Amino acid sequence: MSPSATEARLRVGFVTLRNFTLLPYAGFIDVLRLATDEGDRSRQRACRWTVMSAHGGDVRASCGNVIRVDDRLREPREFDYLVVVGGLLHEGPQADPATDAWLVQAARQGVPLVGLCTAVFTLIRLGLMSGRQCCVSWYHYQDLKRAFPDVVPVADRLFVVDGPRITCAGGTAAVDLAAWLVARHLGRGVAEKALHILLADRARPAHAPQPHVVAGETPPDARVARAMALIEQSLSRPPAVDDLASGVGLSRRQLERIFRDALGLSPWQYALERRLEQAHWLLTRTERSITDIAQECGFADASHFARRLRASFGATPRVLRAAALARAESPTP
Repeated sequence: MSPSATEARLRVGFVTLRNFTLLPYAGFIDVLRLATDEGDRSRQRACRWTVMSAHGGDVRASCGNVIRVDDRLREPREFDYLVVVGGLLHEGPQADPATDAWLVQAARQGVPLVGLCTAVFTLIRLGLMSGRQCCVSWYHYQDLKRAFPDVVPVADRLFVVDGPRITCAGGTAAVDLAAWLVARHLGRGVAEKALHILLADRARPAHAPQPHVVAGETPPDARVARAMALIEQSLSRPPAVDDLASGVGLSRRQLERIFRDALGLSPWQYALERRLEQAHWLLTRTERSITDIAQECGFADASHFARRLRASFGATPRVLRAAALARAESPTP
C-alpha cells in the first residue's frame, strides 16, 4: 500500500512519452523502491511514485514491453518532482496535446521537471528550457542540434541541474540522478543502500563524463551526416568503406568524393580521426588502462595505438595522461 502524503518524504510522478526507453525508467524507480523499503517487499515507503498518462491506459516502451499506468494525469502539485521519460525520436510525436498542456501547467506552478533521455526535446519544444542548460546523450547530440539550432546542449555530463529543470542523458545515468535526489531528500546512506542492492558501488556525480566524446558540427550534406553517424555508433570497429557507402545508398567513389568535399577527409581518415579523439578523451579523463583503451578504440595493439596517438597529438599515451593529471592537480589561479 502506498504511504500517505504525510509519510512520503519524496513524491515522484512519472510520465512516459511514446516509445519511451525502459532502462532509465526502471533504473530510476528501482532506486526509489530500494532506498527506504525494508527487506525485499518492494513497498512504497518514504518514497512514493505514480506512473501517469493522459488517457490512463497502459504505455508501450521502445522495446515493445507494456507498462501498467497507475492513473491519469494528476494535479502537478501533488508531487515533489515530475519525471518525463523520453524515447525514440523518429517514430512520430512523443507527447499528445493533453500531456503537453499538463507539463506547461506544472512548470507554471513551479513543480520541478526532470527530463530523462530524449524528454529534453519535448521540454525544449514546449519552451520550458528557455535560458537554462540542458543535458543530452552524446548519441542524440546532433539530433538536438538539428532540431533546435539555437540550443547549446551539454553532452559531456551525466545530468544537469538548472533550478527547477533537471535533464539527464538517460541510460544508467538515470540511476545516478535518482540516487542524487534520494540523497538530497532522505540522506546519503539511504541512497547508497539502494545502489549497493543494485550492485552499483557508488553514485556518479552530475559532472561525471559521458563515456564518449561528441563529434564536431554536422555537415549540410545529409548523406555525409548519415555516414558519420554510422561511424560514431561503432568507433571500435568502423564499417568498411564499401559497407558504409552501401548503407547510405552510394557507391564507394561517390561517398569518398562527398566526404572530401564536406570534410576534406576520406571516410577512412575521418573514422581514424574520431577513434583517436575518443582515445585521447579516455586517456585524459579516465583511469582505464592504455591497453583497454587501445582495444576499445579499434587498434590492433598498444604499440600501434601509441604510434598513431603520437602522430596526432605529439606525445605518447603515458605522457598525455601524465600531463592531464598534472593539470587536474595544479591549483586554480
